[in-house]
Parts: sequence; C-alpha cells; structure tokens
Amino acid sequence: MSGRSSLECCWDSIITLPSSVVPALGGFWAGVARGATSQHPTFAPHHGALPSPSFFFFFFWRGTTHTTHAAAPPMPMSADESVPARQTDIPWRLKQMLDILVYEEKQRPAGEAGPCLEYLLQHKVLETLGTLGKAEYPPGMRQQVLLFFSRVLGQMQHPLLHYLNVHRPVQKLLQLSGDRLGSGTEKEEVQFAAVLCTKIKQDPSLLAYILEGKSILNGRRVQELPASPVEEGAEHPPGTAAAASSPPAEVSPPRRDSNLVTSLVGLCKSQKSRVALKAQENLLSLVGLAQEAAAACLVRSSALCQLLTEHLCDLYSAVPPGTDPSDVLALERASWRSQGDAAGGGVFPGKESLAAFFAWLDYLDELVMGAHPVVADAITEAMEEKFFQGILQPQLLEMSEFAVLGVTAMLTGTVRQLRAPPLLHRLVLFLLGPDRHPETPGDTPHPLRTHLIDRCNHLSDEISLASLRLFEELLRKPHEHVVRNLALRNLETRGYLQRGPPIPDERGPSEPDPDEDGLDLEEDPYFTDGFPDAGFRMTKKRLPGSAPSAKGQVSEVVSSFLCLVPEDAKTSSCMEEGGYDTYVHDALGMVQACRANAAPWGWPLAPRPLDTCHPEVTFYEGHFLKVLFDRMTRILDQPYSLNLQVTSVLSRLAAFPHPHLHEYLLDPYLTLAPGCRSLFSVLVRVIGDLMQRLQRVPHFRAKLLLVRQQLMGMVPGEQMDHTMLFKGVVVLEEFCKELAAIALVKGPPEGPP
Repeated sequence: MSGRSSLECCWDSIITLPSSVVPALGGFWAGVARGATSQHPTFAPHHGALPSPSFFFFFFWRGTTHTTHAAAPPMPMSADESVPARQTDIPWRLKQMLDILVYEEKQRPAGEAGPCLEYLLQHKVLETLGTLGKAEYPPGMRQQVLLFFSRVLGQMQHPLLHYLNVHRPVQKLLQLSGDRLGSGTEKEEVQFAAVLCTKIKQDPSLLAYILEGKSILNGRRVQELPASPVEEGAEHPPGTAAAASSPPAEVSPPRRDSNLVTSLVGLCKSQKSRVALKAQENLLSLVGLAQEAAAACLVRSSALCQLLTEHLCDLYSAVPPGTDPSDVLALERASWRSQGDAAGGGVFPGKESLAAFFAWLDYLDELVMGAHPVVADAITEAMEEKFFQGILQPQLLEMSEFAVLGVTAMLTGTVRQLRAPPLLHRLVLFLLGPDRHPETPGDTPHPLRTHLIDRCNHLSDEISLASLRLFEELLRKPHEHVVRNLALRNLETRGYLQRGPPIPDERGPSEPDPDEDGLDLEEDPYFTDGFPDAGFRMTKKRLPGSAPSAKGQVSEVVSSFLCLVPEDAKTSSCMEEGGYDTYVHDALGMVQACRANAAPWGWPLAPRPLDTCHPEVTFYEGHFLKVLFDRMTRILDQPYSLNLQVTSVLSRLAAFPHPHLHEYLLDPYLTLAPGCRSLFSVLVRVIGDLMQRLQRVPHFRAKLLLVRQQLMGMVPGEQMDHTMLFKGVVVLEEFCKELAAIALVKGPPEGPP
C-alpha cells in the first residue's frame, strides 16, 4: 500500500466496525482523553494496543466528508441532504476532531506538531471545510465551519496562521463574512474575527499573512511559505540565506477585496448591537498594534481608512434634510458603546439617523485615539479628504439659509463630538487655516474661515446665532490654534496700548450732556487718564500700560464692571436676585476648564514688555473680535437669544489665562492707542447710547422691570413697545456681572496652573 499514509491505512480497519459501534466512538475518545479507557471495556481490543489518536482523527474526518470520497462506505449523514448541518452528526464529529487535536498537543513538547496536526495541514482539511462552508453543503455548514476554525485557532497553542494551508482558507472564509448584513452567521463570524484579532495582538507579524499572504519581516510571498511543518520544517527565519534570497516585498495599493478588515467593518454595521459592539472592540485592538510594520501593513494592504470614512459619509447623507437644527444641537453627546440607547423612542424625526452618525463619529474618534500613529494619520487624512472637504465644505459654502443652518448645526455637533488630537487638529485647520501671524483688514488667506466669521454678522439672525454657537464650541476644544488664530495673534505686540507715558487729564470727569449724540471716548473717565495709577496686570517693573497686581486692583476692576450699568437701568436688585456673586460658581468652572486646556500650551505668565513690542502696522483686533465687538455695539437692537450667544463667546474668550487676552478684555484702565477699542470701551459706548434712549421712553423703569419678570417666567409675556431694547438692557446688566465674576475668579493675570 505504498503512497498511502498511516492514517489512510487505518481506514481499512475502521470500515469493518459494526454500524452499532460507530456512534459510541466519541465516548470512547472522550475516555481516552481523560485517561479513563477502562470505563469503555467494550472497545478495549482483544489483542494489541489501543488505536492511536490519529486513527480516530482520520475516522471522524472521513465521516464528515464521506460523501465526497468514492472509496468511503455508505454512511449517510441523513436521509435528506437538505437537513441543516446542525441536525446531523457533523457538529459532533468536528468536536471530536478538535478534542483530538488539543489532546495530542498536550501530550507533545511545546512547538512540536503531532500526526493529527500534520494530517490537517498536509491534506488541506481546513481548505475542504472552507469549500463546504462556501457551498453551504449541507445547509448551515458555514456556521459549523466558522465555529471549528474559531475553536481550532483559539484552543491550539501551536502557531498555525503562518502556514499556507491555514491562512489561505482563513482568508477565503473571511471573504464570505461581513458583506451579508442580517445573515444567520453574524455571531459566528464576529467570534472568528475576534480569535484572529487575539492571535494578531499576540504576534503582530501574523497580520500580513491574513491581509496579503506575505511576511512583514522578510517580504516572502505565500507561495514561498511552507504549507505544513513537513515542508522545509517551518518558515525560514529572517536573516537566513533563504530569507535573504527572497524577492523584496512589493508595495501594493490598499485592497478592497474582502479580508479581516472588511469583515470587521461590515460586522460593525450589524443590526445586532452585541455583534456590532464586539466587532468594534476587535477593530480597536487591531488598529492599536504597537509594531510599526504591522500598522503600515494595515494601512497599505487593506481599505480600512476608505471603509471607515465611506460609512461615516453614508450615515451623514442618511440624516433627513429637514431635521431641525435645534434638535441636532439638543442631542446629547453620543457614545458608540451605547448607540442602541441613544435613538430610543424616536422623539423627533431623524433622531435615529442622527444618533447613528454621531455614534459612528464617536467610534472613529476613539479609534484614532487608540490607533498606532501611522494608522491614526491615515484615518484622519481620509476623513479630511472625504468628509471635511468632500461633503462639509461644499455645504458650508451654500447660499440657501435652510442649507446653511442645517450644515452649521451638524458641524457644531461634529466639533463637540471630537476629542482625538489628530482629528481635532485636522478639523481646526480645515475651518480656520494654518495662519498665526497678525491679520490685516481685508486679508482673506483662508476663504472658509472668512466665510464662517462673516456669518456671525449675517443679515439672518438665525445664521448669526448658529455661527456663533459653532465658534463657542471651537473655543471649548483643547486646541491652542483656535484661540491663537481667532484672537491672540493680533494681540502679541500689544498694539492696542498707547505708547509713551500717559498725559495727565486735569479736567476730571465731566458730566454727560443728554443732548449729545454720544460719549466722546477721549473724555470718558473709564479709559482715559482719570486712573493713571490703576491697572490690572502683573509685572515686576512698572511699564506704560501696566500696573502691579494686588487684591485692591482686582476689587477695583470688579467694581468698574458692576458700576457700568447705571442704577436706573438695573433691575436685578428689585427681583431679590443676588449680585455678580451668583455668577462666581459658573465663572470658576469656566476659568478652570480654560486653564486646564491651556496648561500644555506654554503661555507666558505676564504680558510682554512694551519695550520689546514693535508693532509694524496700525493695530487691528482681527476679523473675529471685530465682528464680536460690532455685535456688542448693537446689543440694544438685537434679538435676546443672539445677545446671549455673543456675550457667551466673549465670556469664554475672557476666561482664557493668556495675559494679553486678559488685559484686552478685562482691564478697564487701559490707555488705548488712537483708533483702538477694547471690550470695556465698547461697553461704555453702549451704556452712553442706552442712557440717551431710556430718557426718551416713558415709564422705562416699570417696563424694564416687567420685561425682566417676563424673561424669568414670573408673568405671562405680552407685547409692548421697546421690548427688544429692554431685553438688551437686561442682557447688558447680566453680562457686566458675569465679567466681574470672571475678573474676580481669575485675579491677577497668571498662566496655566
């Protein structure tokens, strides 16, 4: 019988067994595995030793595939071949084969392959099973094959995936997975993928065998690798002559054919939340491989980045166009781990689509945070190209008010969702551009930035409100370039300060003339020379425009903001409301958050000395601050909600610990250069305008008090003249109290803790 293996010779003996004996062989092998063969005297041979494990392994394998072997005796699995595989003896036989493999491995030294394992590799057992699984013969065979693959790879300690006759059927089996959502094998598919990810995590070099069939370490193709241990014993280790003579690895473009990555991404879309969650967790572990060669292989040999980004774009496009922007902003921050709960109930149309988009965005965000830098950069680059520039940018440049409101709300939600530094950096540069040098009026190096800032001062109050919300969300993010690009780059040289010693003003403060059209800033005591010795900066040496820090200066600054609004225009005291101290708690939280974000940015503790500041051009506050200040000048003529948003953005800017921002926004005693304005000077102008307008409104104080009561919900709302004006006065009073609280909490300007 030359040419036949010892296992095949065993078949001649086993086929002579009575049919009544066959079903009990599993119990016999179980006894052998437990070392308790005496419990099965029926099968104890009358002469000679017990059959070897390989004898039974071959028996169970031939019983599984007997219909494909003409020499096999007629042992039908069932009378009807349409009977599902799980109702036949196939699952039982595969389980016995697995037990034999595990038992054999335990009986041998570590790393040594036994006869059963050699047979499995040489005779392409896994290849055959994969073919049966692909054909679904009998029905449900794919499920059984997936289970067998998972258990063999999971329970065997011997490294298998680098053998051609293992990773090739694994690749073929993966091609059947992940692209048929709703199939009955999703649970088994994700279990199979999880086992592979575990093996790859233990040995990252295996990733190349799964994805492209070659070794990361030496670039050998699958054709060069041994199919089993008996062919060349094992793969040549790197550095040997055989490895050195192999051709170098070829650089191939990302492949879209099905593999482990496509399978996992497909399973991430499963409607079964547990399957999707497990697939996402395993993909997280895959992208987090520490070996740079494995990370490069993942990017080069799979369509990971394209698949992830395309699904994000598909989910974004699935959000109904008519979704209310306020619903988008009201949606709680999504979490991919609890995405099934986020859309519960369908409170408003499109909520499920929104929740799915933001949950996947949150997953990509965590994926980038946990990924190897090579993978993280590739994912963020794909997102910028396909999502930021491919989808968001054309929509942001739309002229339709309806479209602008929708995309701005979605962008605001996107900014709120992102935390991964690489993704956040790409998004910030996409929106604001890379420029960090001082601005000049009319300069538009980054058109999208200019477009977005202009919309904060749009004719449509709704668009202005939505755009201001976007910038406030940007200012919340821990990214220094946001503050630098929007404001700080224009304050670096402190060009807003008057150079040289201040000129004393011997006239003293003058009484305002009610018949004048407005206050002359040069005659206003708040920001001329009426307080030459006051200041709100911390310097070791007195310089023009600066003053030593002390608790007295802080209290004076607080008083300056609290006294801005005249008593006749204040109504909070009439409502038994507290003073500015009611804002201290919120201001403390905001200042602490800004300091925590700015801690790694290396900001100075004190303003830059004036003798080192040499402004080359006339001071320009920059496009963003100009729009905010212009909006503040119209606070008495703007809707209540818009005023709240403008003051909210300014408060957040004032909370940052940079000494120049602190000086420019919170120091009432600045000696401003000609033509310059600060936040305090803008407020003074507004107060001057307010006092003149209130004198022309009969019973203004009673009406003002009624409007405050309406805003607080104490009395029903009713139409009256000058309602917008009165609401603006209320906001102005509260904003001054908020600024006073921020100044108190910050104290003298200081750097990050």
